[in-house]
Amino acid sequence: MLLMGGDRVDEAVAHAATVLRAVADRDWGVPSDGLEWSCRETAEHAASCLVAYAGQLTGRAAGGWVPFEASLDEGSGPEDAIRVIEATAGILASVVRTTPRGVRAHHPYPCGSADAAGFAAMGVAEILLHTHDIASALGTGAEPPAALTEAVLAHLFPDVSPVASGAGPWQVLLWATGRGELPGRARRTSWKWRNAASLDAGPLALREITPAAAADLAEGGTGGLTWIEGGPYEGTRTAAGMVVKGYASGAHRPEFGVYALVRTADEVTVGAMGFHGPPDDEGRVEVGYDLAEAARGRGHATVALRALADWALARADVTSLLALVDPGNLPSQAVLARVGFTPLPPRGPNLAYGLR
Repeated sequence: MLLMGGDRVDEAVAHAATVLRAVADRDWGVPSDGLEWSCRETAEHAASCLVAYAGQLTGRAAGGWVPFEASLDEGSGPEDAIRVIEATAGILASVVRTTPRGVRAHHPYPCGSADAAGFAAMGVAEILLHTHDIASALGTGAEPPAALTEAVLAHLFPDVSPVASGAGPWQVLLWATGRGELPGRARRTSWKWRNAASLDAGPLALREITPAAAADLAEGGTGGLTWIEGGPYEGTRTAAGMVVKGYASGAHRPEFGVYALVRTADEVTVGAMGFHGPPDDEGRVEVGYDLAEAARGRGHATVALRALADWALARADVTSLLALVDPGNLPSQAVLARVGFTPLPPRGPNLAYGLR
């Protein structure tokens, strides 16, 4: 399972403590591998990131970073630094476990906010990568458990697939963060990870389903969501499977996958909506959606589709939207009409509608 939470943070810091204590007797004043900071400064930075992520969530920070950071006391040694990493990781893990569903806090990449799972994933990445930076500088290896690394990639690097890359997940994560080589790929000199996007639709929020959550849905799980009775509908699981397939092949494009339709009043998911893939060469992208039966007839599909259409058509790479509908599906045709879609020539057995 690739879902992310407090247990993943615990797993990452246990790995880090084992690796770092094996080199605690060495000189942590030397530069970390590939960084301008010393090993001690790198450990301090990692701890500061962990407590900052926790502070973003507990502070419900909406417009920027909570202005504080963690630092080691003067004269602190390697063992002290390791203890601080353990302590700040414990704070983040506890905050992630207790943060209510739906809470998002400021983080710039890519949509200005992240949820608890996103901050957990970023915390795990900070721990694993900076443990590597320190350990490499001090002459030892630091490869973490493969499943943990796979989870980080599936949350924060949805455009980079270990399967499609033909390399192990740790090698892929090192390449994705500018720390290593990958056959057939140029070395990265800059990078940013990507948190799942969230779009506002009044009473609903459209929450991007990561490849990690999509894998869980495709296998019969909840995707980490609380579903209305009867959900998730079969179409959602099929769409999630398409995301998983695209991610594995390297064809998945972040933001052009599937979004959960979540009622903001109670954080219950009523359905899913999204795209069948990225825009084609003409800038056309196909949309699809479904609602659990218990959520139909309440206008959810209309408000969500309007929000998704507005978001897509505001992009430079999208010129038009396409929707294919069964001729007998009158409610869906009414939704499309209310949003402004107009009829196009039929495509096979389906009616076609477009919006520009």
